[in-house]
Amino acid sequence: MKKSIKLGFTLATAAIAAQSTILSATRNPQSTIRSAIRTPQSTIRSAIRTPQSTIRSAIRTPQSTIRSAIRIPQSTIQSAIRNPQSAIREWRSLFDGHSLEAWRGYKTDKIPDGWHVANGTLAKEKPVADIVSKDEFGDFELELDWKIGEAGNSGVFYRGTEEYDHIYWSAPEYQLLDDIKAADNKTRLTCAGALYALVPSPPGHLKPVGDWNTARIVARGPHVEHWLNGVKLLEYELGSAEWEAKVKASKFNDWPNYGRAKRGHFALQGDHEGALAFRNIRVREIKN
Repeated sequence: MKKSIKLGFTLATAAIAAQSTILSATRNPQSTIRSAIRTPQSTIRSAIRTPQSTIRSAIRTPQSTIRSAIRIPQSTIQSAIRNPQSAIREWRSLFDGHSLEAWRGYKTDKIPDGWHVANGTLAKEKPVADIVSKDEFGDFELELDWKIGEAGNSGVFYRGTEEYDHIYWSAPEYQLLDDIKAADNKTRLTCAGALYALVPSPPGHLKPVGDWNTARIVARGPHVEHWLNGVKLLEYELGSAEWEAKVKASKFNDWPNYGRAKRGHFALQGDHEGALAFRNIRVREIKN
């Protein structure tokens, strides 16, 4: 399947390249001809020697596979453009649908009661203690699917430390919410996808309660982006004058190291009302 997807993507890329070549030829016919004349014979021989099996495989590639390759989310494409090195790094699973090996409780080695694996998801039905990733991450792309119950409220924390009593005293939070019935729906500062209490998220991109949403967080140095279902909701710069002003005017001003860590844990908030489930939690680190 991976080979088919790669091949489909190659065909799509080739089609785009062909169009650009035609346009280029139209604008600069002489240069195009000279380029064709200068094409190395080795390249021509290589093209002639392409195995028929490869050609047949390309012809047989399902159109659905090609369409799927063309439909790569804009968030992935834009992230690859901004972070070319990260585009070739492997994704690492933090939850594979079976094991909680990558997680533990906040300031404890044990998983708090109430979190469990159910039908391939990491789930909870009532208020429970938060869980954190065993490993720490600095610059990263985090992606996960989440589904929340009626009036539910939760969050995903990143670059969190364990220096305080609660992880939200140190870590920025990507808000998860039932925007219709949850108590925190009074302002966009605390609706789904917001940087909790600091940067609002725009409405219109959240799926109904009971449906799966896909959250994506991209952090590189001080630059952070929140995405929801393929749409960039917001971006901000940690440590900027605007950031400092927002923190100073919020409850987070009580904790001097809030949002200061350059590397830290992910955390999934469990201590609010509402059923909650996660799946396909994965991360890849961005290297400078």
